[in-house]
Amino acid sequence: MKDLRRYLVLKYVQYLVLSSSNAISTFLGLLGSLYTIIILQSAKVSSKSTAVLISSLAKADILVSVSVVSEMVVWTFDVSISSTAFTSALLQNLLTANAHISCLLLSCVAFEAYLITFFPTESRYLRTVKNATLTSRVIWILVTAECTLFQTDDLLKASSTSAPNRSPCVLLFHFSSTAAALLKSLSYFLGILLRIVNVYIYYKIFFSMSNR
Repeated sequence: MKDLRRYLVLKYVQYLVLSSSNAISTFLGLLGSLYTIIILQSAKVSSKSTAVLISSLAKADILVSVSVVSEMVVWTFDVSISSTAFTSALLQNLLTANAHISCLLLSCVAFEAYLITFFPTESRYLRTVKNATLTSRVIWILVTAECTLFQTDDLLKASSTSAPNRSPCVLLFHFSSTAAALLKSLSYFLGILLRIVNVYIYYKIFFSMSNR
């Protein structure tokens, strides 16, 4: 459990403290996720809702691995890509999806810690493996839909730039562009809100434990 707590601290620093990930935090995050996945396979770790959320958090770094490995392959072997703009946008959207999934899951872990600290008995029916699994799946589905919209918008922008006069989907382009812009703004403000909420939760937990 101590290792899992250290992993959570690492992830909080990476996604909710730092304004943007850097090479060092990304590398440490990938190593931590790999180690965490191995730990969670152990029979010594009980199957609880927190473990389910942490497992989903660690698996989210698969998206980072795909992006990093793809860039390394292109850079090392000088691979030529037929659609550079599409691939670049896809890799960036994978990183965005990873960040959003991680922030939401970390917030779920923080909320569960709040319930355990202040409402241990009353919240027991909420803190189940089934609910944690369902929450993780919903988060993945929503962020996947978000990533798909961003990728569609990037693809339509590239298509309209290369052939602006023969684009048959002008309405679709404007709709996806507007929806993507609104979603990016919503994600930005939601990210700020999650940071504030997480700080407040751990502030309350810290002082509650100190008073005890």
